[in-house]
Amino acid sequence: MSTMKVLVCNVGSTSLKFKLYDMPECKVLAKCGIERVGSVEDSKFTYIEYMKGNSQSLEKVDIPSYECGIKLFLQYLTDDKYGVIDSISEIERAGFKTTLSKGHYGIHELDEEVLKGMEDWIELAPVHNRAYLDAIDVLRKYLPDTLFIGAFETAFHLSIPLERRIFGVPYDWYENYGVQRLGYHGASHSYIADVLNEKASEYKAISCHLGGSCSICAIENGRSVDTSFGMSLESGLIHANRVGDIDSSIPDFLRKQGVGDAEINEGLQKNGGLKGISGVSGDLRYVMEAAECGNERAKLAIDVFVNGIIHYIGAFYLDLGGFHYLVFTAGIGEHSSKLRKLVVDKLHPLGVFLDEDRNASGLDGEISTSESSVKVLVIPTDEELGIARRTYSYS
Repeated sequence: MSTMKVLVCNVGSTSLKFKLYDMPECKVLAKCGIERVGSVEDSKFTYIEYMKGNSQSLEKVDIPSYECGIKLFLQYLTDDKYGVIDSISEIERAGFKTTLSKGHYGIHELDEEVLKGMEDWIELAPVHNRAYLDAIDVLRKYLPDTLFIGAFETAFHLSIPLERRIFGVPYDWYENYGVQRLGYHGASHSYIADVLNEKASEYKAISCHLGGSCSICAIENGRSVDTSFGMSLESGLIHANRVGDIDSSIPDFLRKQGVGDAEINEGLQKNGGLKGISGVSGDLRYVMEAAECGNERAKLAIDVFVNGIIHYIGAFYLDLGGFHYLVFTAGIGEHSSKLRKLVVDKLHPLGVFLDEDRNASGLDGEISTSESSVKVLVIPTDEELGIARRTYSYS
């Protein structure tokens, strides 16, 4: 394939992240981050242009909508000082870290059918899908000739065997409605697989994506074979403020106690997880600080979090029949040496041991001892690069 300008867009409920790549070299030409979209005179705009080393940061600006943020970013791409292209029409493809779409689980052109599938399953990822649909709608207006590609978070997990995907529900729920384990964080876990593929052609690994949202993935020779997420994002490990796995009868039980649906949904989606148990924060850094000061609920939240991670690592160890690599990635996984130590200390029965000096150094790479039967690695995830590669190669 010929050289191509590929724009990668990562959309949050109040944020926008962009990277413009020159493919297939995987060269980043420019990147942009916009925070607090929707806040009047309180948004933050950061733009970096790598060709000449220019950067611009605007604090407390007025970016009340996705359209305002997208328009500002596109203006910078062609600006006399900061620009890296002559015209936005040079952007041939735009790739998105989309979440899920009914009936579409891989890498797809974002045509009307796929977008409708995102609308149809919006209740499984209400914040994520709504944000992407709105941003895609705006970008299509400004880039009418660009091919839009969705790299769905579920794509990497299509290789999971059916016996690990299907729930114990009536089989026609699976056949007629698609009820099954879908898995997420596919962009992150697939990037980890790409990195490991460069180290070995045959291997077994467990990837721990630990951040505001958390998941564990079993990887064999570059393919996902199991994951902690279920059908929705409200599953698996506890997250910063989402509950993770929960007894399906609990919401009904709470309704009968007089708890309203709004409070139940808030508890499950915004006030659960680390935040809900600790009563301190959904940010692990603050929870750990509180625990070190004697806060018992904060200690409990950390114990629950670590035990959940160990639970899935143990299950996936048996799924894989052993493993060669244990990978920590994402915000917590990459930056919390304390959390990594708490996890690995519980894995000594499997012959996994941490080099405490390497772990504490904050450096990426191998942090296990030479005697460890498993190589423990810290690999910063690069979801955007993985999406750029898949967007470029889509045909």
